[in-house]
Amino acid sequence: LADLPATDLPAPARSVVPARGGAPVVVSADRVKERAYIVSCMGGSRRAGRWVPARNNFAIGVMGGFSLDFREAMLGPGVTDVNAFVLMGGGEIIVPPEMEVEVSGFAFMGGFEHETDEPLQTDPNSPVLRINGFAMMGAVEVEVRLPGETAKEAKKRRRLERKGLQPRLSQPEQD
Repeated sequence: LADLPATDLPAPARSVVPARGGAPVVVSADRVKERAYIVSCMGGSRRAGRWVPARNNFAIGVMGGFSLDFREAMLGPGVTDVNAFVLMGGGEIIVPPEMEVEVSGFAFMGGFEHETDEPLQTDPNSPVLRINGFAMMGAVEVEVRLPGETAKEAKKRRRLERKGLQPRLSQPEQD
C-alpha cells in the first residue's frame, strides 16, 4: 500500500495515506485518542511510519531515550501536544518541513534544541505540533527532515543550502 502512488488507491485508502513530502495528513477527531504515553527507562521507545498520535502525548526518557517521527504521522485537527521529559537520556522528535511546530522547553545541564528556517504556515486549518518539555542531564532535539532522509543526509543537505549550492526546501523549484 505504501509503495503505490496515492492516486492509484481506492478513495477510502487515498484519504489516509500520508503524502510523502507534502503537507501533514489530517484525520477525523474521532480517530485520535485523548492521551498516550511513550516511556523509556534504561531503554528506548520509537514511533515512526503511519501512526495517529494522541491529542496529548507524554514522552518520557529516564536513562534511556525516545524517538518520535512525525513525517508520516496522521494528526488530528488543531493542536497536537508532545510533553517531553528527559532525565539522563535523550529525546528525538523528527518533523517534516511542511509541519507547523511550536517548541518551548527548559534544559538543566542538558539541551533543548529546535532550529528551522522554514517559513511559518499561513493556513489556519493546518495541524500544529506543540512541543513542551524539560531535560535534565539529557537532551531533547526537534529536527526537520525530509521523508526517508537520515540525520546524516539532513545535515549534509542543510550545509549545502547554507552555502547556496542547493535550493532551500521552502523556495519553489525553477524549471
